[in-house]
Amino acid sequence: MVTVHVERTSRRIRPSAALPAIAGRGLRSVPPPMLVLAGIVSVQIGAALAKGLFPIAGAIGVVTLRLGFAAVILLVAWRPSLRMIRRAWLVVIGYGSVLGVMNALFYEAISRLPLGIAVTVEFLGPLAVAVGGSRRWRDGLWVLLAAGGVALLTEGGGHISWIGLLCALGAATCWACYILLSAKLGAQTSGGSGLAIGMAIGALLILPLGVVESGAALVNPTALVAGLGVALLSSVVPYSVELEALRRIPPRVFGVLMSLEPAVAALCGLVVLGQGLRPAQWIAICLVVGASVGATRSGSPPVAAES
Repeated sequence: MVTVHVERTSRRIRPSAALPAIAGRGLRSVPPPMLVLAGIVSVQIGAALAKGLFPIAGAIGVVTLRLGFAAVILLVAWRPSLRMIRRAWLVVIGYGSVLGVMNALFYEAISRLPLGIAVTVEFLGPLAVAVGGSRRWRDGLWVLLAAGGVALLTEGGGHISWIGLLCALGAATCWACYILLSAKLGAQTSGGSGLAIGMAIGALLILPLGVVESGAALVNPTALVAGLGVALLSSVVPYSVELEALRRIPPRVFGVLMSLEPAVAALCGLVVLGQGLRPAQWIAICLVVGASVGATRSGSPPVAAES
């Protein structure tokens, strides 16, 4: 577990940094649980909006627009320099790469699966973080409960895309890495400099794939406007608030709060996209949420390590 330290400075804030400084103070005044909840709701509404854009630009094309717009917004807002991350460049590169791959796999998953099912499977990543390294027998029970929930999703009736499930599992792996890298990023960088540069790295990583898949659709006016909205809802807002939350709470507590994610995703899929789920699938989502809450709450106290 990483002990999070936020760098402080008494130097006068440059005018160009006034906006992010004000935003940073605003975020620090909000309790971490509220930050995480705001991020959850924002990212799921953004995912629902993104899925509606797939017929125009394709899944990877939408990821390209999302990450590209988010990178531009964050770079303009924070105006980071490479000097700011000179001691954390490996973490920033890893963080950006994971962001790009995670989003690509997740959008491929929701292009084939209902939003609630895709997010539930993806949520196995935070669960793995919660029980990783544990030798307690009851943590094994939480894993079995989550596995049973995922198995019930596939048996809940209706056609389930196995390619979509594999993409969701890949996104789950990336999400676990994202949580751990976010904690390190928050410990080794200040403000949003690491986030902005990491987002740019993720955007550059996915850009060639987006150009190949979508081509001229990337400059379609509708796609550009909707892509900007997706970037704000799914990247700028949630990643900013989650990074700030992870500066103030350990990853284990973050995992508890994130347990609402599958349920919120299922509700957004129902309300925004009209994606109804069968009773067995709602039960499956509850099993995964319960397993995550149980695993993170019953975990051993975190042991601080030097960052």
